[in-house]
Amino acid sequence: MKVTGSSLFATAMKKEGVDTIFAYPGGYVIDLLDELYDHSDINLVLPRHEQGLIHAADGYARATGKVGVCLVTSGPGATNLVTGIANANYDSVPLVCFTGQVPAHLISNDAFQEVDIVGITRNITKHSIMVRDRKDLGRIIKEAFYIARSGKPGPVVVDLPADVMKELGDDEYPSGVNIRGYKPSQGVHMGQMKKALQLLEEARKPLFLIGGGVNIAGAQNELTELCEKINVPVVTSLMGKGAIDTDHPLYMGPIGMHGCYAGNRAINECDLLFTIGCRFNDRVTGKTSKFAPNAKIVHIDIEAAAISRNIKVDIPIVADAKEAIKKIIKHTDSMDHGRWIEEIRAWTKDVPLKAEVKVGVNPQLVVEVINYVYENDDTIITTDVGQHQMWAAQYLKLGRKHRLITSGGLGTMGFGLPSSIGAAIGCPEKQIISISGDGGFQMNMQELATAVTQRLPMVAVVFNNNYLGMVRQMQELFYNKRYSITCLRYHKECKGKCGTPGHECPPYTPDFVKIAAGYGIPGYCVTEDSQILDTLREAKAKAMETSGPVLVECAVGPYELVLPMIKGGASFDDIIL
Repeated sequence: MKVTGSSLFATAMKKEGVDTIFAYPGGYVIDLLDELYDHSDINLVLPRHEQGLIHAADGYARATGKVGVCLVTSGPGATNLVTGIANANYDSVPLVCFTGQVPAHLISNDAFQEVDIVGITRNITKHSIMVRDRKDLGRIIKEAFYIARSGKPGPVVVDLPADVMKELGDDEYPSGVNIRGYKPSQGVHMGQMKKALQLLEEARKPLFLIGGGVNIAGAQNELTELCEKINVPVVTSLMGKGAIDTDHPLYMGPIGMHGCYAGNRAINECDLLFTIGCRFNDRVTGKTSKFAPNAKIVHIDIEAAAISRNIKVDIPIVADAKEAIKKIIKHTDSMDHGRWIEEIRAWTKDVPLKAEVKVGVNPQLVVEVINYVYENDDTIITTDVGQHQMWAAQYLKLGRKHRLITSGGLGTMGFGLPSSIGAAIGCPEKQIISISGDGGFQMNMQELATAVTQRLPMVAVVFNNNYLGMVRQMQELFYNKRYSITCLRYHKECKGKCGTPGHECPPYTPDFVKIAAGYGIPGYCVTEDSQILDTLREAKAKAMETSGPVLVECAVGPYELVLPMIKGGASFDDIIL
């Protein structure tokens, strides 16, 4: 039977188990949208901007473990996805992004809304391709989903010329794939593993460094079993947080630029750093020549190219995190590292994580109250990027019922709210909270409309310190307090007057509670610590009662710092407490 490309596309979505497509209409996807009109089993979600759209698909994919699917038109529709594609690529999120394209005969003729999106995204995707022939459509879509979800997950872009989608062709959708040159790693090289286990047996101060690869592999239970069996302490990168319960006695905290003192010192003093699913980026290592100076390093990662790219390792192992951990459990015996564990715990007592606040709402307390209010709920917390993200990473309690979704590798402001919308759509049975700063929130706050129209009971918490806080912090510490364009209260008439006697700062723009009212949702402003608990309780209840979003603004002091801090390119020796 002959069917249009658009008809085969709809068939493909069903075969791939797609229940949700984050889509924005336009001239060169109108035939696809017309075809999908009759498929009520596929939920078409209309965000208010394509960047919000792809961040929502990203949040959906991370929350559900499924492939997130985007559909946008050509030209600006496609280019508005670029930041979200790069974000997903850095954090290994499986997305398939379908972009409309001008008819094939108009390509390279400067047609209206024509861009080479395949070329633009080639270096920030796992794979990008244009469908040039109708007979290849089914195979390319099948391969796109397989590539996105297999091996190290990542985003795939499929560009769809309008004439190809109108053309009649075979209605068969492939049942399998066979991609020449693409064979994701399977199994574990036991020769390398035995060498690694020998080092583990000999080590007096071993330390597990766990990255996001363990969470992606769904290996949280296996990791906990392993650590308990051999009694080895654990630290995590930002993306690895939650791989082991944060209340577990073997968890020593997050490490890196804004990690805890004890965790970073453990890296500095361990004699074996056993690393799983962490790519050793600069926010983790600081000055590479002084990173883990006393340690042999074992590195397990599903991507061969990630091993020894930033840090030279002694034992490289290319493997899926879950499969590797299972092998370690099978081939190790219990060990006694009690003295080493107590040494790290003593450092925690000496230099605990603590936000000392003189003005405004205490950000640590806000996060701790979130922990308390949602303690017994299946909960997903998403964050934007900035100081609030680091406070969340430092103070959130994550167990089997709690999951953190954040932008790690690219550090994308504007990610928090739309990713929470995707998570809420994908996991309607869970409680959803987004935590944003006032800067990042304004980048995609139009997605409040999406949360309203999708009837999503979620709470959006905004830390408002009147600044682009993380950059302001660097200006304070390293640039002699020269606050160049980081103050969000700055008006044109402020030039040359900032900080001078008698100068009064203009009022903050916008009023977030009024913004919430404009979207028809409840909004609260917390100005004192004593208000935090009752407000968050009421916001949670109101979200459930109205089946819609609720906004909570927290007035954080403008000059609060996220500490500890290790300056970019510095080492643990230079930690600022």
